[in-house]
Amino acid sequence: MSKTITESHFNFPGQKSVYKGKVREVYNINDEQLIMIATDRLSAFDVVMPKGIPYKGQILNQIATKFMAQTEDLVPNWLTATPDPNVAVGHLCEPFKVEMVIRGYMSGHAAREYKAGKRMLCGVAMPEGMKENDKFPTPIITPATKAEMGDHDEDISREDILAKGIVSKEDYEVLEDYTRKLFARGTEIAASRGLILVDTKYEFGKTKDGKIVLIDEIHTPDSSRYFYAEGYQERQDKGEAQKQLSKEFVRQWLISNNFQGLEGQTVPVMSDEYIETVSERYIELYENIMGEPFVKADVSNIQDRIEQNVLAYLKAK
Repeated sequence: MSKTITESHFNFPGQKSVYKGKVREVYNINDEQLIMIATDRLSAFDVVMPKGIPYKGQILNQIATKFMAQTEDLVPNWLTATPDPNVAVGHLCEPFKVEMVIRGYMSGHAAREYKAGKRMLCGVAMPEGMKENDKFPTPIITPATKAEMGDHDEDISREDILAKGIVSKEDYEVLEDYTRKLFARGTEIAASRGLILVDTKYEFGKTKDGKIVLIDEIHTPDSSRYFYAEGYQERQDKGEAQKQLSKEFVRQWLISNNFQGLEGQTVPVMSDEYIETVSERYIELYENIMGEPFVKADVSNIQDRIEQNVLAYLKAK
């Protein structure tokens, strides 16, 4: 089993604070820049699994940073450097308190709501007569916001966001515009690799000088759902499940082992053999999404490698 990084305890020069999310750990340097460490933690149903997945952090970080480079002509982003395979460095931003979810197809949460008889999602109408995984006439934006208690995301409409003053009308229009542009570019890139970008989410923040930028991740298998384009229509016509690239396979394995993050449920034991298969699936995701071979970083001592690379970067600044 390859070594993994599931937590970090760095103390970098100028370090002000550390924020630990489900997967990423973010170090504030002098209230000016952020050092984001992508760990190998795996989260599903808002629960972090007990064991790390080899190379997962590297995979997510490299997909996100490479897609930021491929979209910076459309939308500015927070990124300034990638000193290590698991590390992204960028501008300190004040995050908006909404996630911009955009859906080109009726899958996942949208499909579950539709099956329950709902035809409105986040204030957006969904046409009658659709089947799961059908394409929407035009992509729909269905924002989410963090619940007051806990980490669960909650649906919210554009109207409620504006009425509650969560985001100003002027800023929200920029977020919508950026979301549609990024999704259109992501759709084009996916199509060039034989994939369909089904849905995704973007997060945005404001820099100190008031500029709205893309933050966090973009078009990764943790934030997005992809289908294989080949055979998509045939599977739809036959009412078959779509062949997809996302971490849905982990969720399905957990469901089959009686775990959906509900109260009283216990996370099933992931054997080393199963963890190895999850790692292999993430590498497959990378190679399909990026259209290039995945190059494994040295994992003999990930903590030391990250620390030395970040210190060298900070010293050179």
